[in-house]
Amino acid sequence: MNKGYFLSQDVVLRLLESPSVYHVKRDELYELNDDAFSFLENCREAEGCTTDDEEFLNYCLSEGILTESRPSPLEYTIRQSPVPSLRYLELLITDQCNLRCRHCYIGEPARRELSLHEIRSVLDEFEEMQGLRVLISGGEPLMHSEFERLNEYLRHYPLRTVLLTNGLLLTEKRLHNLSVDEIQVSIDGIGHSHEAIRGRDTYKRTVDAMKRALEKGFQVSVSTMVHPGNLEQFDEMERLFRSLGVKEWTVDVPCMSGRMTEELLLPPEVAGRYLRYGYGGGFHGGAEGYGCGVHLVSVLPDGSVAKCAFYADRPVGHISEGLESCWKKVAPIKIDELDECKSCPFVTDCRGGCRYRAELLGSTEGRDIYKCHAFED
Repeated sequence: MNKGYFLSQDVVLRLLESPSVYHVKRDELYELNDDAFSFLENCREAEGCTTDDEEFLNYCLSEGILTESRPSPLEYTIRQSPVPSLRYLELLITDQCNLRCRHCYIGEPARRELSLHEIRSVLDEFEEMQGLRVLISGGEPLMHSEFERLNEYLRHYPLRTVLLTNGLLLTEKRLHNLSVDEIQVSIDGIGHSHEAIRGRDTYKRTVDAMKRALEKGFQVSVSTMVHPGNLEQFDEMERLFRSLGVKEWTVDVPCMSGRMTEELLLPPEVAGRYLRYGYGGGFHGGAEGYGCGVHLVSVLPDGSVAKCAFYADRPVGHISEGLESCWKKVAPIKIDELDECKSCPFVTDCRGGCRYRAELLGSTEGRDIYKCHAFED
């Protein structure tokens, strides 16, 4: 076979726990053997590559990993990642928000935001560490004082960018120039049950923004929190989201922090069952034997680095030390350290649930009882 093939501009090669290729636009991660990785690495060259393995070639073409036309070159680093690898970076770029949601774990804003220099430095290091996906969050990230400049920078990174937003600032003009791969919108019920949490006149505006984003060709996902006012609406929400073409729906239970109050808190045996709702989400695998969040870190608006945003009061360091230095100080949770979970038949799927929630319920090494009810009932 003498025809040249090229690595698609939508994919990046990564040396994670296993050699891998990541399709940025489709959010799909493929593990490779050394020979396949070397072959695809050669396909980055200007002259392309060839192979007699037609089955592998056709698979790569069908998955959008290879293309028959030479794409614009994409610059990125290939080096061995730390182990466990840092794959997902949550950037809380500001704590400012245009809503005062009753269940918000952040609480009252302190008017802090990451500078553009800080954001770019973190993104540069994250890419070098073989990162895959960056979550642009807040607060409401669209309220960052220099979001438009940040938006211009994002298009130059070989990372999947996901904007986490309440949707109210997603105007037609902003969507026209937005440089992200996915928009995740928060919807906590149908009509009044959403507005009881997020404020008057927010439901229709949020759904309209989601529809505009879909019409513009963005991939859209939805995040929903379980609360007393939406328990009878989950089937209706699922029908709505599927009919609109929402790619992924995640459902979770709010934690007692920030503005969250007892009146919104449901017992585990009630709320846990609703964690079975939701759909979609690419499977990336991961380091075996570890619990929730093994490949994630959060950078807070003041530059602190924490294992996730729930642990904002217990940062492991600051971005001024370097992201990789901070990542080395994050202690991953090993499943065999969770005495109440390690022998459970569902532990491979739930991976011990949320450790922060388990801590609120009794112990960092204990059970996330909400997650238990999602599997056991």
